[in-house]
Order: sequence, then C-alpha cells, then structure tokens
Amino acid sequence: MKTYYGLNKLKELKAPVVVLGVFDGVHKGHILILRAAAKKARQTKAKSIVVTFDPHPQKEESLYSLEHRLKLIAGSGIDICAVIRFNKRFARISAHNFIKDILLKKLKPGYIFVGENFTFGAGAKGNIALLKIFSGEYNFKLKVFRVLKKKGRVISSTQIRRFIKTGKFSLAESLLSRPVSILGTVIKGASVARQLGVPTANIDPHHEVLPPSGVYLVKVNYNKKKHFGVCSIGNKPTFGINKMQHIEVHILNFDKNIYKEFLEIEFIKLLRKQKKFSSREALVAQIRKDIISAKRLISSH
Repeated sequence: MKTYYGLNKLKELKAPVVVLGVFDGVHKGHILILRAAAKKARQTKAKSIVVTFDPHPQKEESLYSLEHRLKLIAGSGIDICAVIRFNKRFARISAHNFIKDILLKKLKPGYIFVGENFTFGAGAKGNIALLKIFSGEYNFKLKVFRVLKKKGRVISSTQIRRFIKTGKFSLAESLLSRPVSILGTVIKGASVARQLGVPTANIDPHHEVLPPSGVYLVKVNYNKKKHFGVCSIGNKPTFGINKMQHIEVHILNFDKNIYKEFLEIEFIKLLRKQKKFSSREALVAQIRKDIISAKRLISSH
C-alpha cells in the first residue's frame, strides 16, 4: 500500500474506489468495508484508496496509533491511503466544500464506500443523505454499510478500548477478529533486566491503548516473523519507580540488537499481576518462574 500525507502529491486516478473514515482500531466492521472496496477495485480494474484522518476528529483517545492503523489497512488489500491532518483549518471546511474540493476535484471517485454513521465537514453536518444527493448529480456510486453488531450491540472502537483497558482480551478479540496488540519502537532502557540476566526490549508505544499492568505471555511480530515472549507492563515498584508506565518484553530464544526497530506485541494470556518484591533476587526468581510458566503454556498449545 502506498501512503500519502495530504492530497497534493497524489497522482490523478481513474474512477477509484474511495473509502472514507477514521478506522480507529480497524475492527470487524471496518475490515468488512475495506475488503469490499479492495474487491470492487479489482473488479473494475481501478485503484482503492482510503481517506483517513489524524488525529481523531472527535478528539477521542485513539485505540491504535496512525502507524498501527496503516499497517492493518494495508493488510486488507487497499492500494493507497491518504492521511489528512485534522487540524483547526481542516475542521472549518464545510460539508459541501469537502465533497466538491476534496472528493470530486482531487479524487474523482467512481465509487465511495462509507459506514452509515460517517459524518464530515464543519460541525459534522455532512452525512449519508448529502452524499446521496451529490452521487446522483456527479455520477459516482455510493455504497453505504450498516454498522456491524455483535450480540445486538454495535461494534465500536469505544467498546474495544474499554475491553482492552480492563484486560478482557477475548471480548476485544471477538470484535477485532485478531489478537489484541500494541505497536511500539524499541528504545534504550537502564539495562537493569540485562544486568539481572534476563535481557528485555524496552518499548515506546505509539500512542496506543494499553492493557492493565501485569506480566503477559505474548507473541512478538518482528521482521515478518513471530516469536513468543514475556511482556511486563506497569511501573517498577521493586526499584521504587511508581509513576512512569514501562513496557518491557523478553523475547524467548532471541538474541539480536533491535534498538529503534518497530515491534508489534500480541497479548495471549495474563501470567500474573504486578507485584513489589522484597529484593532484586526475589524479582529475578519470579521472572524465571514467569518464563517457565510461559514455556509451559506454549508447549500445551
């Protein structure tokens, strides 16, 4: 997938299939729209292009960072993604001008795919009814997708966000159709874990919603390969660090320098809650027990 930041460098496309939305979380409902657009583009020998917005127009806490969203959107088969910076200037564009100056003038769509609850333009006054009026006037086809429901409840990023924050992974996964994960960059830490004999990668998450503090069995996606690991989320009470949230992952059977690399961490199971230990030695003993517990779970699967 080719990504553009803004629309100025976007080359003219012939009747593309345009998909509009924030797609925070890229959950089941989003995936349905994205895959349908990619399929229609193949059928019509056109390009599929997602127009998304960053930061979140509703100023909500993002479920996933932009980098994570783009990775997942690309996985749905979309050809191009255009990221529009949602700033005060853009927020003042009227719904009519959004359609005329952005959709029609710059994108010239053959099809527009949207969810039924999509709104746009200043004050969110643009809606599906307005798009239908313009589709008849400017000869593009509009495909509107109904919101997806699970057990009678609308699938939403807000709901998934709540499940992740409370550690209800199975419920979150049922709405995402994939494991709960975070994307982050490996950064330099204090090397305490290495000194203790258990080297870890310190993770700077990309503005992602995090699970509760604890120690987890995880899968680490690095360089298109998956590795099992043990991930700790929380502060470091044993060392008197109680304010700052840390994420560290010990990757099993792995010995590479991955400083500054991106890692995606998939959460499988909570091994234990965070705890303050009486000494470093007690902490090391527990870490080794965590690794043994993780390996037992891996072998049982």
